[in-house]
Amino acid sequence: QVQLVESGGGLVQAGGSLTLSCAASGSIFNINGMGWYRQASGKQRELVAEITRGVTNYAEFAKGRFTISRDYARNTVTLQMSSLQPEDTAVYYCNANIRRNPSITVYSPYWGQGTQVTVSS
Repeated sequence: QVQLVESGGGLVQAGGSLTLSCAASGSIFNINGMGWYRQASGKQRELVAEITRGVTNYAEFAKGRFTISRDYARNTVTLQMSSLQPEDTAVYYCNANIRRNPSITVYSPYWGQGTQVTVSS
């Protein structure tokens, strides 16, 4: 069994900062990429940022404001968010592509339960 546990969401004023963290645990042989997605009310889930083998990819809205980083030894991924705006309000989900044991040749996506980020104007 694999678990992704997020932390760090909350309420912040416009212009403020938040840091989200996600830890993967359980039956894990290898993790390929890890990332963050978000889903605002009434909208589809969208990519925020991802990191794979040290290479990062950001959504346009995240560039220059958000920074993703990963601790490979601890299987964690962090999203530092600054200059937050009300439109950043959403539930943020951690994602990881995981091989659970060496006999499995493909990576499967796993999701955290989500953490609410609310930015007030």
